[in-house]
Amino acid sequence: MLLSAQISNIPRISPIYQKRLTRLGVKTLRDLFYHFPHRYDDFSQIKSIGELKEKEIATIQGEVTKIKNIRTWKRKMAITEICVQDGTGLVRAVWFNQPYIAKSLPEGTLVSLSGRVNIDKGLYFSNPSYEKIDKNISYVKIHTGRLVPVYPETTGLSSRYLRYLLRLFSPALKQISDWLPKEIKDSQHLISLNQALNQIHFPSSVKAISQAKRRLAFDELFIIQLYALWQKTKWQNEKSIKITFNESLIKKFVKELPFTLTDSQRQSAWEIFQDLNKDCPMNRLLEGDVGSGKTIVAALAALQVATEGFQVAFMAPTEVLAAQHFKSLSALFTKYDLSVSLLTNSESQTSFPLENPKSDKKRLLEQIKNGELKIVIGTHSLIQKKICFKNLALVIVDEQHRFGVQQRAALQKSTASLCDGLPSSIPHLLSMTATPIPRTLALTLYGDLDLSLLKEMPVGRRQIITKIIKSKDRLAAYEFIRHQVKQGRQVFVICPRIDVNGNEEDRLIKPDRSDINGLPLFEEANVDEIKTVKQEVEKLTKEIFSEFKIAALHSKLKSTEKNKIMADFRVGKIDILVSTSVVEVGVDIPNATVMMIEGAERFGLAQIHQFRGRVGRGEHQSFCFLLTTSAGQENNQRLKAILTAKNGFELAEHDLRLRGPGQFYGTKQWGLPDLSMASLADMQLIKEVRLEASSLLQKDPALKNYPLIKENLRQFKEKIHFE
Repeated sequence: MLLSAQISNIPRISPIYQKRLTRLGVKTLRDLFYHFPHRYDDFSQIKSIGELKEKEIATIQGEVTKIKNIRTWKRKMAITEICVQDGTGLVRAVWFNQPYIAKSLPEGTLVSLSGRVNIDKGLYFSNPSYEKIDKNISYVKIHTGRLVPVYPETTGLSSRYLRYLLRLFSPALKQISDWLPKEIKDSQHLISLNQALNQIHFPSSVKAISQAKRRLAFDELFIIQLYALWQKTKWQNEKSIKITFNESLIKKFVKELPFTLTDSQRQSAWEIFQDLNKDCPMNRLLEGDVGSGKTIVAALAALQVATEGFQVAFMAPTEVLAAQHFKSLSALFTKYDLSVSLLTNSESQTSFPLENPKSDKKRLLEQIKNGELKIVIGTHSLIQKKICFKNLALVIVDEQHRFGVQQRAALQKSTASLCDGLPSSIPHLLSMTATPIPRTLALTLYGDLDLSLLKEMPVGRRQIITKIIKSKDRLAAYEFIRHQVKQGRQVFVICPRIDVNGNEEDRLIKPDRSDINGLPLFEEANVDEIKTVKQEVEKLTKEIFSEFKIAALHSKLKSTEKNKIMADFRVGKIDILVSTSVVEVGVDIPNATVMMIEGAERFGLAQIHQFRGRVGRGEHQSFCFLLTTSAGQENNQRLKAILTAKNGFELAEHDLRLRGPGQFYGTKQWGLPDLSMASLADMQLIKEVRLEASSLLQKDPALKNYPLIKENLRQFKEKIHFE
């Protein structure tokens, strides 16, 4: 059987099980071998029945001497009980609601049982793993008597069945070619790929599992690093427009700012200017905590490029954030002969000095095409085919974690092809993210990007006072909010849901990106307890704050409605804004001093940190209240970390230690492969992998001497879209 064989074409697997395997992402025989266990049951302690002790986990082997099925009419439960004996004693085994076992283990059957030993009228096994043993053949145990793997499962598909398939098709493992070069395996003390796959499914010891995991983790991280570094080398061979640094212009602009740049901002800006001054395209990630001043650094780069006569595209993930950047940059560049425009699906406008600030979209597209507009701000609509730039030299992507590697590449290539003046050039790319990522981890996730960090907060920025509010203190929190609003301040209230009606997708926020399986971070709370925007607006308006102006904001509103609400909130026409996570990014209300998060345990740390960053942007002391819907969540370690972490980077490190990288970053969001074996928390392994990948590419950039690696890269590129 070939490894490439489709599960749907394997006669030994019934159509029902084929569908169930597909649900697990197992489409080929190779996929089956790469469906890794998430834990192991240690059934390796083999004992005689006479040696058994209460509460221990053990394996015994003996003959079935008695068997019976009992149905309890009161609880409508089927109980299967067998008696097994060897030369040293007798023990019972009991299963619930599995009456078919009676037929599988008739009297006289030699059986192996593994599980926990309990006591009730003598020793017995409760729901043990079992398998029949044939005296006449050499038998290899699959479900008992060893370290037994337990796999991610789905309805109607158990680990027992997966183990059966893996043993059945295990001879096909011989076809797997070990693509990792011998010199790397030797230097890193790695076992062969065939050994690793055998030991991960059929381990001989705990040490063997550890060795297998390290090899498979190394493979996954190595191919990611190799791809990222290869992509980076590829970009460095492309041609871009060289933008000469204009020192007098930048010094003049910085001097006129109403605040002083931090050392991190100055350093990051200088790194960007150096990149722009090269004829190969910049590919840089500007990473900074919420409120660290990324926008002003991006503005410096945009000013430098636009004053040289070239165009800048500033891309944001939402219309709200795009409108915010339009407002900010228009204000910053009022003294300069630069036009700033906003282009989204619902809005198109330009700033001074153009004669018609409320341009219709058709006119605005013409102005972009003829180069009249120098700085164009928008959403993903900026990479539509109908938009044509004359001489685009810089692309800025905000909240870059929402755009994958291929999306960034598509943005650069598509915009390059639309440049009438220089069709062969590729624009410089500056990506920005406010999601703090530990540096070494960032190098793994964004190996194709150079990294600039903003670790300082602007001078004068006050720390936001954060508190976990218990149920008994809710009324006191309301009174505090009333006092704040009466002083002229404004308030955000964040809810996990929009409405109690409609389907689940409409009324629940999307699972936080920090969840690797796309599941809620905690068990579902009672639906009636989960706060909704519409319910909360009604409650606050009628029962709590009837004297204040309250409005709702959520994703189901039309763009024009959302913009109107945000405009009213910005100018103080709204006192309390009740919203879903739509305000996570891109909202700058200096007068807002309270962020109240309902059902805080339902959000990830990074998300809560983003919410908190919506306040504390003005001169007044700001506050963040975390309210929980479940009893006992007040003491949750995750929420406590929000109180103690000094900044987003420290918070990210904490979440990495507490819950692991898979949950914090999430494969669906980041678009990485399974990473089921790789521990991104193992910084030492990441460093070693990166060094090996870098060394290999330096020796052989085209991978001519490594055809197996080249083929793996090709397959990786096809399978993984990094989006």
